[in-house]
Amino acid sequence: MERLLALIPPDVTRIDLLAPPFAGHLHPVLAMGRALSTHYQVRIISTEGARTRIEAAGLTALLLPGDYDSPLTAVVNPRYAVKSNPLRLYRQFKRVVGLLKNFADELAGVWLQQGKPDLAIADFTLPVVGEVCRRLVIPWWTSMPSPCVIDTPDGVPAYCGGLLPPVNTLQRFTQTLHRHKVRGFKRLLFRLFRQTIRQTGISELYRQDGSENAYSPDCILALGEAWFEFPRSWPVAVRFIGPALYTPPLTTTAPPFVAGKRHVLVTLGTHLDWHKEAVVQAVHQLAQTLPDWMFHFTDGDMAAGSVTGQKNVVRLPWVDYDCWLAHYDAVIHHGGAGILWHCLQREIPSLVYPVDYDQFDHAARLHHCGKGIWLRGGVQSIAGAKAALQRVVEGKEA
Repeated sequence: MERLLALIPPDVTRIDLLAPPFAGHLHPVLAMGRALSTHYQVRIISTEGARTRIEAAGLTALLLPGDYDSPLTAVVNPRYAVKSNPLRLYRQFKRVVGLLKNFADELAGVWLQQGKPDLAIADFTLPVVGEVCRRLVIPWWTSMPSPCVIDTPDGVPAYCGGLLPPVNTLQRFTQTLHRHKVRGFKRLLFRLFRQTIRQTGISELYRQDGSENAYSPDCILALGEAWFEFPRSWPVAVRFIGPALYTPPLTTTAPPFVAGKRHVLVTLGTHLDWHKEAVVQAVHQLAQTLPDWMFHFTDGDMAAGSVTGQKNVVRLPWVDYDCWLAHYDAVIHHGGAGILWHCLQREIPSLVYPVDYDQFDHAARLHHCGKGIWLRGGVQSIAGAKAALQRVVEGKEA
């Protein structure tokens, strides 16, 4: 976090960081908050669902009134894959817009009552923060855990199934079409919801320089490393500060490790509930082919229930990455930014099974730089991952 501290202007005393209550967005903000709290007055602004984790991190929570947690969960954790399906993306966006309008109104009220910060740093999923900041004259930065989704005039476009850098003219032309497709869909959604979006203060999708109005024009904190990303012309506001990794210290059951055994963690993060049972079944099939290995599947939900086990497969509600990830020989994960960088920093071999959102783009980058094996072909690619696991853990084919 030294790179973050070096960016803070000298006249700043109080910093507010904002994020929704979901681990992939909240935990990086908590990591930054902890680093900043040694030098500045820091508050974390979120919803009631984030209270326990903010307080466990030793930080001050400033919680917005109103019921956000249930509606937000329904939006970001549907019972189906969204991917690039236009109708499903439309429905998801429609539900988000109304929530963001209420969020902006209540945020302005909280700042007027509780005092304004000298700097606000907001997760990229909260674009309305920028308009509130402009209205109240508060400097505003964007926090971006997934830099690959930033819209740029060139380079490999995101949300297109995990494209790799083009190697010939046809691929370059195809990716240009994909870039136009993504921008066209964004413009269509903006036009469809123009009246509602304008209530938040956002009047334009893109600035005159082509950058996205949803992100800060002054500083976009890219929570990754430039070497991991594909070449592109980044907006001038982008600053790579490295991954922000942190897991709040909460009371959870420790994973059971067996001496002398290989251990593999399987995770789909905190979302994708609609797909987890199918993955558990695939893990059981994989475990049968490696009877001397132990497989731990985590639901990514501390309230998911008790620890259950069958033969060499254990299902856990939650695994604290900071405490336990180093004990695993390999990880099969969905390509979320958090688990991706946890594995990279600890040099733990990973097999990536992307399911939705930016996960395919992360899988493509892991594959391209030789830091992970991309499992393709649906959930059965997990069931048939014996050879890939043995290759990355034991260095042998099977």
